[in-house]
Amino acid sequence: MTDLSNIRNFSIVAHIDHGKSTLADRLIQRTGTVADRDMKEQILDAMDIERERGITIKANTVRLNYRARDGRDYVLNLIDTPGHVDFAYEVSRSMRAVEGSLLVVDASQGVEAQTLANVYQALDAGHEIVPVLNKIDLPAADPERVKENIEDVIGLDAHDAVLISAKAGIGIDEVLEAIVTRLPAPKGERGAPLRAMLVDSWYDAYLGVVVMIRVMDGVVKKGDRIRMMATNAVYGIDRLAVLRPQMQEIEELGPGEIGVFTASIKQVRDTRVGDTITQEKKGCEAPLPGFKPAQPVVFCGLFPVDANEFEDLRDAIEKLALNDASFSYEMETSAALGFGFRCGFLGLLHLEVIRDRLEREYDIDLITTAPSVVYRLFMKDGIMRELHNPADMPDLTYVDHLEEPRIKATIMVPDEYLGDILKLCQDRRGIQLDLTYAGNRAMVIYDLPLNEVVFDFYDRLKSVTKGYASFDYQLAGYQEDNLVKMSVLVNDEPVDALSMMVHRDRAEMRGRAMVEKLKDLIPRHMFKIPIQAAIGGKVIARETLSALRKDVTAKCYGGDATRKRKLLDKQKAGKKKMRQFGKVEIPQEAFISALKMDD
Repeated sequence: MTDLSNIRNFSIVAHIDHGKSTLADRLIQRTGTVADRDMKEQILDAMDIERERGITIKANTVRLNYRARDGRDYVLNLIDTPGHVDFAYEVSRSMRAVEGSLLVVDASQGVEAQTLANVYQALDAGHEIVPVLNKIDLPAADPERVKENIEDVIGLDAHDAVLISAKAGIGIDEVLEAIVTRLPAPKGERGAPLRAMLVDSWYDAYLGVVVMIRVMDGVVKKGDRIRMMATNAVYGIDRLAVLRPQMQEIEELGPGEIGVFTASIKQVRDTRVGDTITQEKKGCEAPLPGFKPAQPVVFCGLFPVDANEFEDLRDAIEKLALNDASFSYEMETSAALGFGFRCGFLGLLHLEVIRDRLEREYDIDLITTAPSVVYRLFMKDGIMRELHNPADMPDLTYVDHLEEPRIKATIMVPDEYLGDILKLCQDRRGIQLDLTYAGNRAMVIYDLPLNEVVFDFYDRLKSVTKGYASFDYQLAGYQEDNLVKMSVLVNDEPVDALSMMVHRDRAEMRGRAMVEKLKDLIPRHMFKIPIQAAIGGKVIARETLSALRKDVTAKCYGGDATRKRKLLDKQKAGKKKMRQFGKVEIPQEAFISALKMDD
């Protein structure tokens, strides 16, 4: 049993690539938690895809034992969090489980957009924050300038920031001392009824569902009967453990401690993130204030390339949804693609990660439809409906008006690229709200339609600024605009997987780009195929794919021209008949390429 005053719970927050996971490695190494021979880079990033892309996707936790300079033994619970805006939900959950944060800032780059976003989340959760300047051994490092930058932009006192290089191992002892001296100990009563917050849960093939909890009050022991307050389900605890990154079994968890348990739970669905766990008998009265459920921002359809793999896809998606509370899905069917799922994500990186995990971990070939956002339809009879899929758009005569989601985007960019950024945002129907400077970096705040950001905004942003801009956003509500559904017709048949919502002023440009692309992608048939983009009944762009022809006049020589004409007319009538009954096969690659919109 650990005394409360000797426990410190903290998370590491920072912008992407400022060195969170590397600092976590050094802390683990310095406290001797993992033997040197088992140590590897980014030890807490367990998924293949995290190691490959060099990013953190899931927040991971580890328990460290540290003997401080004052001779006391401390237990440190560290949570390493992601830096990308798409995984901000993971960050907000981790914040609720700890009392303090280390804010890691790159000593050469200074404060970036996600640094701000993550710090504000920590401040919202009431954290004590210790600034840490990393990479001080780089030639471009300028700690004094970055300290001023932190004070100007965030408003945190940074004169006593800890200077370190996580890669070279400089200043790691100072970080550990700062954790035990400057961060607060957790509060909690040992004698009170059990109240524990469910921070995360994941599926393990051998143990079933593993649940991570932070105990607020009371004690939980092996063999206890516990109740989940949201679902009222009751379970018996089989094993209790702390993560050092591997599980190490213990007998009990007291207030202020973070650990995991298994209780033969079969479905991860039964464990809701943010739920309160208490004893079955003599439980606590009121649950802890939970988290807001994650709001999916981007929707797209996932379909198996081979229709026979649908059941495998369903299993895979159910298992993934267990691990990822922010991913939602429902079944849908499409005339072109058969059975599949309409899935909701927190952003495009989240979408790519889920798609890669499905293809890699479960070996399923997927087609993803064009990403779309949630629109609000206000009908003439006063009912408001949500539109997740442009193909479901009702007849416009019943619709009074349409609203689309807008976001408030914060972009930080070096001065010389500012013009390109302003032009990019203007092209995407953005409204400038604010423009300020911190040193030679501009901070622009724009009101943008989410629909325009979803396609390829992030890629364009990085390419016009050579990768120097950083970008962060939050939803800013809905606004009415002149939006229309553009459908694509191939051989007069609508292809539902290619329909999309566009702004009326830009519909023609989008439509033309789409049909030109499809003309190159669809193979030629024995009959000519019209490819059209239409809004309602009005065609706004058209390309015609010419037919493959056989030279039927080859055996005709000499004589009257009408003999040739007769054979050509006969061929023409055959082609016309073929076009009426012919089916156009659109290959899978054509779908995938057509949905990658490039300007």
